[in-house]
Amino acid sequence: MHVQAGPYLQNVLHDEATIMWITDRNCFSWVEYGDGNHLHRKFFEVHNGLIQGNNRINKIRLKGIKSGRFHKYRIVSTEIVRVSGSQFYFGETYTSPIYTFQTPELREDRFRMLVFNDHHERSQTIPEMLYRFGYHGNERDFDLVVFNGDVFDNTESEEQVIRQFLRPCVEVFAKEVPFLFVQGNHEVRGAFARHIPQYFSFVDEKYYHAFSRGPLRVVVLDGGEDKSDDNWEYKGMVAFDPYREEQREWLKKEIRSEEFRNSSFRLVLIHIPLWHSGDWHGPTHCREMFGDLLNQGEVDLMLSGHTHRYGIHPSDGDHRFPVMIGGGPISGNRTIIKLDCTKDDLRAKMIRDDGELIGEINLTPKKKR
Repeated sequence: MHVQAGPYLQNVLHDEATIMWITDRNCFSWVEYGDGNHLHRKFFEVHNGLIQGNNRINKIRLKGIKSGRFHKYRIVSTEIVRVSGSQFYFGETYTSPIYTFQTPELREDRFRMLVFNDHHERSQTIPEMLYRFGYHGNERDFDLVVFNGDVFDNTESEEQVIRQFLRPCVEVFAKEVPFLFVQGNHEVRGAFARHIPQYFSFVDEKYYHAFSRGPLRVVVLDGGEDKSDDNWEYKGMVAFDPYREEQREWLKKEIRSEEFRNSSFRLVLIHIPLWHSGDWHGPTHCREMFGDLLNQGEVDLMLSGHTHRYGIHPSDGDHRFPVMIGGGPISGNRTIIKLDCTKDDLRAKMIRDDGELIGEINLTPKKKR
């Protein structure tokens, strides 16, 4: 028995974190945890009173942990050889090394994010760009890594998800720093597309959601496909228009929420940009569903991808906030966006893979409404 991918961190907030990993056989798994010198607690995944077992994909949430602390953990998986009635028969056990992560302070002063987009199965992009632009010497320069869509071309198998994405993340950073997966239009294609969500964890377990880190409110939207639902390619198997309409109703509530209104800055992550991406049905419908609400909510910045043409578009009559669109998967066109946010300013730099600074945005807080 062995671990195929992981552990990797998801949803690290001030008082919780989710730890995930995948075994090659069905197991009973748990996390051993401590915020001092000893691993003094065990966390399990529990559904409806049943501690989960006899599964391969592990998603264990550490709830009620302390903010602003370093936390130690290791994962443990014991193979389940057979189940008979209520009797479990166990095999060998895997125990990982001890890893460390940090929860943010409840009112953290600073938050840093790195954003990829459209690397389309070029798994070498992850270590190349992170090692080149994510560190100052040995010091890590990010608190969260975002993959803003089109990690894949088409998803056909679990092996592909592990080999092309999860394993490179784990090898470079994800055991100790979380990442956020944003669905792009290519993630909805392929035989395995409907299974992808089980390999990640999100707020409310939805692709669209919102969370706060320090002075920043982050709103994540799912643009879906770029073609209409009745396009011949989909054979009647998609319903993205109703899905975007559902998100619109949620977004109406989000922009009225205290967390959104009281944040110093408001950031939107969406793979398909609402503007500067042509007049295909997907971008057009995204603009119809979300554009007026984002303007009304006084968003500060949108980060997108999709077009494979990097650019920084200042606020104008259509969008009252700048839109940064990252590049594509080919060397010489790959970009990374570095975001650094305090209560007094938000800075976002777009850097090409050769080190060229494409552009930079510096923002100060808008007046409270």
